[in-house]
Amino acid sequence: MRVAVVGAGVSGLTATKCCLDEGLEPTCFEQSQDIGGLWRYTEHIEAGRPSLYPSVISNTSKEMSAFSDFPFPEDFPVFLPNAQLLDYLQRYAEHFSLREHIKLRTTVVSIRKHADFATTGQWNVVTEAGGKQTSHVFDAVMVCSGNFSEPSLPLHCFPGIERFQGQYFHSRQYKHPDVFQGKRVLVVGMGNSGVDIAVEASRVAAKVTISTTRGSWLLSRVFEHGYPWDMVLNTRLMSLIKTNLPRPLPWWLLNYKLNQRFNHENYGLQPEKSCLVREPVLNDDLPSFILTGRITIKPGVKEFKDNSVVFHNCPEEEPVDIVVFCTGYNVSFPFLEESVVRVENKHASLYKYVFPTHLQKPTLAVLGLIKPLGGIMPVTEMQARWVSRVFKGLCQLPSQSVMEKEVNEQKKNQVRWFGLTFDEVLKTEWLVYLDTLASFIGAKPSVLGLLCTDPRLALTIFFGPCSPYQYRLGGPGRWEGARQAILTQWDRVLKPTRTRVPAASSSSFPSLLTVVGFLLLLVAVIFAFQ
Repeated sequence: MRVAVVGAGVSGLTATKCCLDEGLEPTCFEQSQDIGGLWRYTEHIEAGRPSLYPSVISNTSKEMSAFSDFPFPEDFPVFLPNAQLLDYLQRYAEHFSLREHIKLRTTVVSIRKHADFATTGQWNVVTEAGGKQTSHVFDAVMVCSGNFSEPSLPLHCFPGIERFQGQYFHSRQYKHPDVFQGKRVLVVGMGNSGVDIAVEASRVAAKVTISTTRGSWLLSRVFEHGYPWDMVLNTRLMSLIKTNLPRPLPWWLLNYKLNQRFNHENYGLQPEKSCLVREPVLNDDLPSFILTGRITIKPGVKEFKDNSVVFHNCPEEEPVDIVVFCTGYNVSFPFLEESVVRVENKHASLYKYVFPTHLQKPTLAVLGLIKPLGGIMPVTEMQARWVSRVFKGLCQLPSQSVMEKEVNEQKKNQVRWFGLTFDEVLKTEWLVYLDTLASFIGAKPSVLGLLCTDPRLALTIFFGPCSPYQYRLGGPGRWEGARQAILTQWDRVLKPTRTRVPAASSSSFPSLLTVVGFLLLLVAVIFAFQ
């Protein structure tokens, strides 16, 4: 079975590898000169490609971001600069011999249903390389082109911008802070990129202001006891609590926890309608930069004037030289017909965020179009493992009516809890989603089963971080090194930071698990499986 993979970034690489694992024949098309997608930094912005600034660091820790059968090197830092994350992707491609299946400098021009699609499920794929177009016929397609290439710049939402005499641009164009030297800078939007850029700008700018309509909870990479936030929060115990308490009570508890670090209202960050779930922003510097006057938080923009801006509920004008619009990205698939994957309000209605619900044959899948509060790489890998088995006929999808009903219900629930914008619909509970897909392929770990056969591992899996290696303990794609990778995950976290160990050193985090006790594990697991 021949499979076309569009894009050789994080999703495309793991899609290619998972196809090979299932005995399929993938061909990965990458329009740029090398693999890496978002994480391959280039000084110049390339059309149709993501663009990042050189200071970008991953928001999820290496142990929670790794592909499930390929841990990061132990000497890599806990949170990865973009260059080292790219290095990891290159090692992954070399280790699993993926490059021979990748065609670089080859653009996918169009993907159309084959004439006999209703019976074969095949696709006509047209690619272009060196100015020459080539037609292919593939049995299935994995779309791994990402969603950070087409900037969303809704200037019509900002009255007066047409007369503003200063400079303005989308965050996609940002590379270095030099452009802000001595300037008065306004950052519109308070996502991760917006806060990162504001922090960088404040080191050289005369003044930096962040404009946010909704506010945001702020989460630091360094969490309790100095451990990575995701290794503390993304555990099976925490997931059990979040999914069994009445919503949105678990998020209120998390918000309370975040306010213990600093009161968000006092810093101008408290989210509007805080009863709704908001994805936290990851940044380590913003509170201190607000406290020292480097950055000021303001409400949404009311209007622009020649050399200034007026904010809602703020009568005075603020002089501004440069505006950076951190207003997100549009989701688009220019090589697909709208009837195949329809995008509306930045949202594509896909079953489990992967499969179009209306195709006669489930031979096209979209990977990576999701925003979990956790590592994206394990998620796209799990999607690829599931998709490759659906393509092979080893996993079956529900009927069209069942899939459409679930998509519509999920859309309603997500809008209710995450807010009123469709962009938020892409956000989902990380561990629950991974477990759901893992159960489809028979790779979800059984804590009860392990409790009887390997109590130490069961204890670590339930109370410790839900690292991706858990999904290689059994089922298809089982990896012999999974157990050892789980039991040594904290060693790899501490290796790059414990570069000076005093003689009377305290014990590492895993020892805390034994304090919790075997009895608590037993009670919690029984409660989870009632």
